[in-house]
Amino acid sequence: MAIDTQAIKVLILDDSQNNAERLVSVLRNAGHATRAHRITSVEDLNESLQQNWDLCLACPETSFMSAQEACMIISQSYDVPFIMLSPDDSCELRTVALRAGMQDVVKADSDALLVLVVKRELTNLQARRQRRIAERSLKETEKRCQLLLDSSVDAIAYVLDGMHIYANRSYTQLFGYEDPDDLAAEPMLELIAPKDQDSFKEFLRTYAAKGEYGETRCTAVSADGQEFPAMLSFSPANYDGEPCTQVVIRPETASAEFEEKLKAMASHDLVTGLFNRSWFQEQLDRVSQQAVNSSQPSTLVYISIDAFSALQADIGIGGSDLVLADFAQILRQHFPEDALLARFGDDACSVLLEGCEPEAVTPQLPTLLKRIEGNLFEANGRTVRITASIGVSSISETHHEPTQAIERAHRLAEQVSQAGGNALKVFNPLEELEQMANRGNIIAQIRHALETDAFRLEFQPIISLRGDSAEHYEVFLRLLNSQGEEIAPLEFQSAALESGLAMDVDRWLISRAVSLLSQQRSKGSDTRLLLSLGSASLLDPEIVKWISELLKESRLPGDALIFQFNDADANNYLKHAKVLAESLRSLHARISLSHFGGALNPYAVLKHLPVDYVKIDESFSRDLSDPAVVEQLKEMVATLHNQGKLTIVSNVDSAIMMPTLWQAGVNYIQGNYLQPPSESMNFNFSQE
Repeated sequence: MAIDTQAIKVLILDDSQNNAERLVSVLRNAGHATRAHRITSVEDLNESLQQNWDLCLACPETSFMSAQEACMIISQSYDVPFIMLSPDDSCELRTVALRAGMQDVVKADSDALLVLVVKRELTNLQARRQRRIAERSLKETEKRCQLLLDSSVDAIAYVLDGMHIYANRSYTQLFGYEDPDDLAAEPMLELIAPKDQDSFKEFLRTYAAKGEYGETRCTAVSADGQEFPAMLSFSPANYDGEPCTQVVIRPETASAEFEEKLKAMASHDLVTGLFNRSWFQEQLDRVSQQAVNSSQPSTLVYISIDAFSALQADIGIGGSDLVLADFAQILRQHFPEDALLARFGDDACSVLLEGCEPEAVTPQLPTLLKRIEGNLFEANGRTVRITASIGVSSISETHHEPTQAIERAHRLAEQVSQAGGNALKVFNPLEELEQMANRGNIIAQIRHALETDAFRLEFQPIISLRGDSAEHYEVFLRLLNSQGEEIAPLEFQSAALESGLAMDVDRWLISRAVSLLSQQRSKGSDTRLLLSLGSASLLDPEIVKWISELLKESRLPGDALIFQFNDADANNYLKHAKVLAESLRSLHARISLSHFGGALNPYAVLKHLPVDYVKIDESFSRDLSDPAVVEQLKEMVATLHNQGKLTIVSNVDSAIMMPTLWQAGVNYIQGNYLQPPSESMNFNFSQE
């Protein structure tokens, strides 16, 4: 259950309906979708407990039962956090409540404290539920693992203090024993040939000190005295709840040197010579366990090359590989020998420094950035200069999840890169908490706007440069905060996507726009609206049926609407976008693709999508003073026209842009020079 995105089910013990509604309002304003039930009798409580509940909020006394009585009934059979809301916050009352099994007592008018306590208890409840699921899964997994061990063709044993506590059939057969019990009293050392026992003991001492995965080659000896070469792999394990060592033995059939080469190739990146991503992620898992078990912190550094796509397009893949190889060498020279360096992505490397806090690592990173910036890279006879962006996060006892550590470092590096690059940013837990709190407020405002129709629509005209007199407007969705200030569209759109509300937001936009368009066309105008759909709508299998019914109810033709996909979403969800576009075309609606021209091969997506309009990326309209950009725009427009596409250029903010766009052959333009987005569709197209 995702506590902040799915509805929480709340029992409320209070005689007052108004008090219950106020509590629900408090939770909803804090970002929790809430489904509540007010208990009206003892019988009602018992009947309600036939369902699952996430929380119980109770006043100390009601006309039919006390909070203590309700807590006793609930806690006997159900795991439901119980919070009492009291008129005061005396220590005596709280002590009595906690002894009765309640999770906390909060003063009835302390809404901010109640929100924090509820969040804590829902988090704890989530953890308990996940633990129970994990325990059940663990038992099933243990059963399956035992069956796999027993039937495995690999020779596997578990050893504790040098003695076998388990050996599978393959292991006993390898050493010539009839019964696995015969190995129970046999020290593992006795299975090693006398000539290798000293080196085997030394390996065990080294392995015991590290407690990690290890391998050794030696000569093994069977029960009848036959010797054979074998590879022994050791790793930490648990068997029947006991920490022990898993031993896997393979008879040697290939040369040791060849196997070492294969092992190195499997764990290294061929271009940079650094470790590869999969090997690095395995090390992250190991370090994460150390952080939990021994409170040992580590630092993760994510280093990405700025504008790598443009670099690759300029010097080619082979040239960029040469730059990457030299880039990796700089990293090797900068970081200590015990640092784990890997190529994590096409344009990024990651560094893991065990036993180090970020505070100890960060001061040396500006020097690394200067060295990268000042280095002259050679690629195919050309001199290349690059910069990098760095994100730093920690792996600690409180932030031990490896995937989150990588995501944090990657996100910070991305933020630095978008801000211009050649800088670093360190993860700050307090800043993260503030962002999460702000995100929670935005999610609550989105839910409120959906429930009360509090979103606002604005319309910006799209003007033809080629004599088309039809009225076109692009529709923009706006959300205001409690102070009446507009929330940045990207901010609330990402919050809606994260909270699972993006599809509802898109449907609200479409529904409201269709209603207003119907009113506009009833005045005799031939108005068409361009509506942007997010990735959530691309994945919604029911949206076309819903749009079809909406158009029928509004008595609007399908060609009155133009549905716009973002180029990035269309590429990421190409199959879904193709199905949706074709289905919308069957309703006679038209399709537009926005942010076109930024990809390395922008025309590839047009082979799959039945697009009518192409909105060219705003970067082209911003750079019209550059003759090379103008020439590139002309070529793009000509290519699109040859494919039967109509072109739109947005962000037109001055008159001097108009002749250039007209000469380039652009079909439609929009921008603040013509008219900023407004709340009404009142542009005079005939005058234009």
